Amino acid sequence: MTGTPQIGRGRKGALFLWLWKGVKVALTVAVTFLGLLLVTFAISRFMSVDPVLRAVGDRASQSTYDAMFLEMGLDRPVWEQFWIYLTNVLSGDLGSSFLTKRPVIDDLARVFPATVELATVGIVIGTLFGIPLGVISAVKQGRAIDQIVRVLGLVGYSAPIFWLGLLGLLLFYAQLGWVAGPGRIDIAHEYSFTATTGLLLLDSAMQGAWAAFGNALSHIILPGALLGYFSMAYISRMTRSFMLAELAQEYVTTARVKGVPEWRIIWVHALRNAAVPLVTVVALSYAGLLEGSVLTETVFAWPGLGLYLTNSLQVADMNAVLGGTLVIGAVFVSLNLLSDLLYTLLDPRTRRQVRP
Repeated sequence: MTGTPQIGRGRKGALFLWLWKGVKVALTVAVTFLGLLLVTFAISRFMSVDPVLRAVGDRASQSTYDAMFLEMGLDRPVWEQFWIYLTNVLSGDLGSSFLTKRPVIDDLARVFPATVELATVGIVIGTLFGIPLGVISAVKQGRAIDQIVRVLGLVGYSAPIFWLGLLGLLLFYAQLGWVAGPGRIDIAHEYSFTATTGLLLLDSAMQGAWAAFGNALSHIILPGALLGYFSMAYISRMTRSFMLAELAQEYVTTARVKGVPEWRIIWVHALRNAAVPLVTVVALSYAGLLEGSVLTETVFAWPGLGLYLTNSLQVADMNAVLGGTLVIGAVFVSLNLLSDLLYTLLDPRTRRQVRP
């Protein structure tokens, strides 16, 4: 008779705990996004670029200037201007681009898939090579292979990425002809399939346009490998650090005493525990590639978010710059949230349980 109410209370307590965690996560995301909006609003209002002139042009009459000034709400108090900006952003209105003469939200929807595709190729390459190299480097600590991996990581982490990109184009495109040149796809293949998702590799493969798929792959492999090398340097270094910490734990010694095979100790037990913090490392690396591939996209003329922001900055197109900044901030917030959720799922110690 006394056990049933306790179980009920335990289940209710666990449900309340998960709901409370969800509320805290939602509040954290909301406050973070509000802070991002405050920063972008401040940039738009306190920079030397006149938004009215950008909208009407340098040759507009004073009456046209004054009308646009009132229409943009610049005569209102700052708090009211921020409220208008907030409501516009939440409704998907980021203004129009001075450069393209189109809504910024449409431009971002057009260019962001190209950046996602490039960054995804980069993080896949970086993860597939970075984690095994980090594990091997930790296992062979102090030996030749460890020194080689650390030097490769140091070069990838410190060498200017635009310099590596130019060298890659010179060697693999201009001299050897192994890969296609700048751009995303040749015009001969651009209209051989329908770009439904904006991810050319996925769209061409799903529609069976294998010639276009091969051409798109030839274009993306060099910049993707470059970003993959950059992320591999960071991931391998962090993997090595986490594995060294795990291999020094008592459970590893106990497993060796019990006669557990060394490969199982390393690749199953130690790596499984090291994978928990590695989730955050990979997620942040992916976010960095999504927002930090500006130089790579510029060198390879890749029509993504980085090139879009670069061109917008050159002509002081603040609506486009601030819209891109919001997208980048939203990506970081989303990937941080995702990594926290995965961290909780992978490590039971981080989950508080209410026992009945």
